[in-house]
Order: sequence, then C-alpha cells, then structure tokens
Amino acid sequence: NGANVPEPRTFPAKGDKPPRTVYEQKAYANMGGVFPVEFKITHDDHNNAYPIGKYELAPSSYKVNQYGQLELHRFGMKLVPYAEFADKK
Repeated sequence: NGANVPEPRTFPAKGDKPPRTVYEQKAYANMGGVFPVEFKITHDDHNNAYPIGKYELAPSSYKVNQYGQLELHRFGMKLVPYAEFADKK
C-alpha cells in the first residue's frame, strides 16, 4: 500500500537559511495496547527509509539528560532489525 514510502516535507527558507526538505516515513509501535500506534520517522534522504519489518530501538537511541534522567535521543533515534538486535543479546 506504500505506507512505508517516505513522503517529502519542505520547510520554507528562513532568514539566510535555504528551504529544507525532509522525508517522513510512517511506522507503527507496539505500546502494549490492543492496536499498534502510528508515528513518523524523519529522514534527511528518502534513501535512508527503513524496509518493512520488525525493529527495536538501538541502544544509541537513548541518552542521559542534564538531570541524569534517561530519555530518547530526539534527533539520534535509530532502529535495528529485530532479529539483529535479538542475536546480540
């Protein structure tokens, strides 16, 4: 159905910065509820889109903030294929 194909989103020029295009890919997360939850993954290049499959968050997707609390790295989120992640445990 093409839901995995990233769609371009262009931000207009601002000040001396040129317009910027990013590519948003739909994905679904199992949050423990009855149905998966849709979210978007942003890519700088459409060629970086993830193929259809099951993924886990890579350990590098987390960081410790200035208060010592664990949080999701907003601009560094990376997914790894589920089988690859499971093999490394």
